[in-house]
Amino acid sequence: MEQFKKVISREVINDKNRREIEGMIFDIILNHINDMVFIMKVDGDQFRYVFANKSGATHARLTVETMGKTLFEVMPADTAERLQAAYMNVIESKEVQVLIDQSTLEDGRLVHGQSILTPVLNENQEVRFVVSVTRDITELEAEKSRLKVTEQRYRSIVDHNLDGVILATRVGDIIDANPASEILSGYTVDELKKKSIFDFVDESDIDKFREFIEQSLLGLSLETLDFRFVNSSKRKMTVQLKTIPFTIHNKITGIYLIFRDITEQAINAETIKFMAFHDQLTGLYNRRALLRDLDLLLNHADSNKEEPFSLLSIDLDRFKQLNDSLGHFAGDQILIKVAERLSIDGTDDYRVYRQGGDEFIVLLRGNRQSANQLAQNILNRFAKSFYLDSHEYYISPSIGLSMYPQDGKDAETLIKNADEALFRVKEKGKAHYQFYRSDNTQSFANIVSLETQLRKALERDELILLYQPQVELSSGKINSFEALIRWNSKEFGLVPPSEFIPLSEDTGLIIPIGNWVIEQACMQIKEWNDLCGEEITIAINISAKQFQQPTLVCTIQKAIQTFQINPSLLEIEITEGVMQDTAETAPILKSLKDLGISIAIDDFGTGYSSLNYLKSFPIDVLKVDQSFVRGIHNNEKDAAITTTIIHLANSLGMKVVAEGIEEEAQANFLLNTNCHKGQGYFYSKPLSKRDIEQVIFNRPTNS
Repeated sequence: MEQFKKVISREVINDKNRREIEGMIFDIILNHINDMVFIMKVDGDQFRYVFANKSGATHARLTVETMGKTLFEVMPADTAERLQAAYMNVIESKEVQVLIDQSTLEDGRLVHGQSILTPVLNENQEVRFVVSVTRDITELEAEKSRLKVTEQRYRSIVDHNLDGVILATRVGDIIDANPASEILSGYTVDELKKKSIFDFVDESDIDKFREFIEQSLLGLSLETLDFRFVNSSKRKMTVQLKTIPFTIHNKITGIYLIFRDITEQAINAETIKFMAFHDQLTGLYNRRALLRDLDLLLNHADSNKEEPFSLLSIDLDRFKQLNDSLGHFAGDQILIKVAERLSIDGTDDYRVYRQGGDEFIVLLRGNRQSANQLAQNILNRFAKSFYLDSHEYYISPSIGLSMYPQDGKDAETLIKNADEALFRVKEKGKAHYQFYRSDNTQSFANIVSLETQLRKALERDELILLYQPQVELSSGKINSFEALIRWNSKEFGLVPPSEFIPLSEDTGLIIPIGNWVIEQACMQIKEWNDLCGEEITIAINISAKQFQQPTLVCTIQKAIQTFQINPSLLEIEITEGVMQDTAETAPILKSLKDLGISIAIDDFGTGYSSLNYLKSFPIDVLKVDQSFVRGIHNNEKDAAITTTIIHLANSLGMKVVAEGIEEEAQANFLLNTNCHKGQGYFYSKPLSKRDIEQVIFNRPTNS
């Protein structure tokens, strides 16, 4: 009040007018605001009620009879003690005190209040009265509580101060300010009174701020989060600002500005927004951002001409091996470098997104020619090596492309078709790019559905084994077979191995499927040996992923023991690729050999052939790949390679099985070169268990 009195003394000469305005201000402040006002008379060490405004009287349940009574006569003892201590601090300090308190209403609600206790001194500088202005800050406390939850959730610190309140004239000159304004602005109240509210507004916001104030002076109470204030240290603050017109005699003479520093909240909101649409490792846009951008682009295309754009689905070749060998930290550093290399062309027409792992997508606005050129440019960029910790690494990308609108008119279809094109690239050797072709899609376009059904294949008993005879070339006798897995899906029908075997490798389903094959083969060996009264051998293929399982030997041993078969009748076929890591492969092969199992190298000569394998590993059988057998009677090189493999095996005491025999001339050539066994359609296609027993063993079946 003293501040207002000083202002009035300066501007109003007539005492009567001054008293009138003081009375009006007194009436507004004490009776028409939500704050509770109490005037307490100092009576020794007691404080007696001499006045309470409407809000205060209602809240404290005061009546006319209450006036003149002490705190302890009116309030509950615990409340009176807290207030007594606060008022005594005012007397002792003769300064304004701020009290934060809480109380429970009759309806059980807990309310929080902030009281500003102001001493009124006489001419002897003795405190005669204490004026208490109490504000209900329950909602503010609730908001603080909510902000603390947000604070914990997003790991940020948000600084909340009490609201700053400034009273200014219509032209912006500051008349008065509360203590919180000093903290927020960095100026004392006296310094603030020499300034204008426009002095604190950032230059970029000044015009917008003037318009905001002009609207408020029309009688509107407005609120915004859009302005930035600059404090005494030149720090820019984002503020939550609320304006209330200041009215006297129904005339707006000034304006209240209530402001709060929400800089940390604003920064936090921007951080959250950034994290929602960006990948945390690389800083690239994420899948959510891709779907958002595609939605905007497709909606724009709906209302205008269909402007073409492309999606490039990019996958890093052999990244898993690099990640496993170097460690995940190094792998992350490589991904960051990949992101930088992909982002070279970053423009409004070109955006890069990280899908997750080593998968990226590029969105390019432009025609097919532009997409073709970009894909080639990306391949060229990756021709250069990556350096990490002074080591050099080469990484190649595989790229699948889909075009709008011909390859899809919605985001899901375009992404799926780009992934389909990428799948085809990976299938055909990686490190190149390919556009989506609807006439070249795989039989089962929905890989997810195929995977779902494959996971159920074992429990539904949909997997079966067929057996292709291996014929002794010298005698024509058949006492060994290769087991070949097939899938008769209830959903898709007969699914080719070329479709589901790679999928089982990618998903890890090859492990339970491979274990099932081992068990079925051992069971069949037992059954046929009992049926024929002689030893029948069955060869099964073991994939590289199966071979890496530490439980492989135990699984095979358990199956052998369960069906009580001679271990040598089970033949394990592995490819040359499995044997590259000698240190890892040797102990496993030795353990298998110790069980008495026969070991064969499948497709010998087509992989990473090394004579050292034949010396280092306990190999029993070499299988000549059909690619050599196919040309032995009309291609000198094929004939020479096949002959060499057979002679090599014979000299090392190994048996040889030639695959893919389809003609008599091939069979005769192999017989003349001392090949032991042959298999192929010249002798028989893969047969069911029942057909083997009827046709080969000449045993009638019961079914």
